[in-house]
Amino acid sequence: MRWSPDGPVLVWDGGRRSALPRGKRVAFAVPEGAGRTCVGARGHACPVSATVPGRGTGGRCEECARLDRAHSVAADTIADDPRPYRVYLAWFGPGMVKVGITAAERGPARLLEQGAVCFSWLGTGPLMAARRTEELLRAALRVPDRIPYAGKRAVRSLLPGTAAERAAEVRELHARAAALTGWPESLRPEPCRVHDHVGVFGLAGAADAVGEIVELVPGGGVSGELVAAAGPDLHLAVGGRGVVVLDTRLMTGWGLLPTDSGDSGCTHPVREFRREQEGLF
Repeated sequence: MRWSPDGPVLVWDGGRRSALPRGKRVAFAVPEGAGRTCVGARGHACPVSATVPGRGTGGRCEECARLDRAHSVAADTIADDPRPYRVYLAWFGPGMVKVGITAAERGPARLLEQGAVCFSWLGTGPLMAARRTEELLRAALRVPDRIPYAGKRAVRSLLPGTAAERAAEVRELHARAAALTGWPESLRPEPCRVHDHVGVFGLAGAADAVGEIVELVPGGGVSGELVAAAGPDLHLAVGGRGVVVLDTRLMTGWGLLPTDSGDSGCTHPVREFRREQEGLF
């Protein structure tokens, strides 16, 4: 799944794209006897067409994953990239704020891909200056640079109702970060302007998800109405069980078939979200 200026799209082998507007029926099946194969690295096919496990979100074998990460800015293996980079604070829910960097030319795409509910830029500058600023916040303020997707999904049903409430933690952390000494001189600080993605994701007023698809399996299928999309996740209303979350990274490497969009349901394994019972304690 990719985020375009018009919203999320599925990108298929060969470059074909399927727009994902809210309300669209998403319906596909995995053929009986099918297997999931490695998607390769850096635009190249896996030389051995390795089989990969159904629950892995990377969709790559060990060797292709290593090659892909060797050319990743996120892996801190590129030091001479001349492009300007931006440091950001991203908020995913109560108590979940992270620091990160992205190429300035990408705009907010990286934040949409991560499922950031709201965010603010911290500063712009050369790659290594952005890296040093990221490390400064991790060391001085104990701000993580990674938050697992499972945690992000778990708090989507707990989001505050107003943009001001959602922005509060970002504003507070931005002020603390700006007050730190030791910022690289080549990084230009940016004022706190919080951008909110609740409307973009379709989370406002959407029914809470009851579970998540943990893997695709041969012979299984899913068909449901798209009610929200955040990061790589599609929130699908499926008949008989409510809204389930499909991490589209689980789709990579499978040969998928269209199914009758009139039927609604899910026969892939689903992990139910745990719900605290009010008044139990």
